[in-house]
Amino acid sequence: MPAIDVLLIGGGGREHALAWAIAKSPMLGKLWCAPGNAGIADVAECVGIDITDHAAIIAFCKEKEIGFVVVGPEAPLVAGLADDLRASGIPVFGPSKAAAQLEGSKAFTKDICERFAIPTAAWAKFSDIASALDYVRERGAPIVIKADGLAAGKGVTVAETVEDALTAVNIIMADGGEAVIEECMVGEEASFFVFSDGTNILPLATAQDHKRVHDGDKGPNTGGMGAYSPAPVMTQALVDETMKTIIEPTVRGMADLGMPFTGVLFAGLMLTKDGPKLIEYNIRFGDPECQVLMARLQSDLLALLMATSDGTLDQVRAQWRSETALTVVMAANGYPGAYDKGSIISGAEAIGGEDTIVFHAGTARKDGKLIATGGRVLCVTGLGKNVTEAANKAYDAVNKIDWPGGFNRTDIGWREIAREKKNG
Repeated sequence: MPAIDVLLIGGGGREHALAWAIAKSPMLGKLWCAPGNAGIADVAECVGIDITDHAAIIAFCKEKEIGFVVVGPEAPLVAGLADDLRASGIPVFGPSKAAAQLEGSKAFTKDICERFAIPTAAWAKFSDIASALDYVRERGAPIVIKADGLAAGKGVTVAETVEDALTAVNIIMADGGEAVIEECMVGEEASFFVFSDGTNILPLATAQDHKRVHDGDKGPNTGGMGAYSPAPVMTQALVDETMKTIIEPTVRGMADLGMPFTGVLFAGLMLTKDGPKLIEYNIRFGDPECQVLMARLQSDLLALLMATSDGTLDQVRAQWRSETALTVVMAANGYPGAYDKGSIISGAEAIGGEDTIVFHAGTARKDGKLIATGGRVLCVTGLGKNVTEAANKAYDAVNKIDWPGGFNRTDIGWREIAREKKNG
């Protein structure tokens, strides 16, 4: 089989992890990335294409004879980029615009759950702000307020008081936005990933992430401040139950509705006393969960992505390293609020090896120096025999990075580390 030239869409930490894994494939010819970042530039040629300009992406693919496109972020998928590529005869990894509604609309996913008896939180959708506020006052707190559309992982408020809930509703709905209001489920959260080619499902791995910005899970939600994989709390029994009650009915249901799901399906789960329940679906790899998954993946990622795209997922398997991977996100001071750009980072590029990887998220190179260009900037990843050891490796590397303009949580993996310490 001739080598395949690949275009990867995106420029965050998730895309650096995907580029790093794709670059190891013996099937790969040349890897391109749009727009990329300073880390991705080490394994791919970055091109300044506007990823919202589908015609420009298609023209580039035809000019460079790209054989396969991998779409990293959710926004291009929700906008129908995969459909436009397929219509132009370009193979692509990622769901259709119709199937991408699983992430693009919280209400769509809730309707799917209702139709196919998928366990999830009780909910209601509102387009009228007065009705939403009345509903919150009636239900009380704690309660969960979600923006209905895309919000880059930050459109959720778990309100501990009615006042906080009312504020969240007002913010989401101030400019005509719609809100989904849910019961606050009790339990521990976990992430579960599968590939689906529309018919076949390949379970991948579990992870847990840390959404809150500060230690102890305090402060506002972010896109994610760290993660680890596998998540020991997701036992094989819970994985089997999740497949049976959540994933399989979703994939079957989407196919029955004429919008088969092809791509990676990321289920955010709440492990309740009544079993796993769906918090939400994402239709792309998580960020920073992708970083820990790619650090553990032994199989050829490009082969898996292509099998997902062409309907041959039943012919491949995913092999994983037995070690735990844990990543610590280093973010710009002020994140997730307003933050400065352009601060210099030193020491990151000296880190590397078998058990430590630095994935770049918001970075660029200027005058030979590495600079911060985003909110989440670096994802420092360690591998170890358990969460405790992986965390030690990651934090040892974090401490070698000199970046006065940034900060990080110091307790990624804390729940599992406490369990490991208790269990000896």
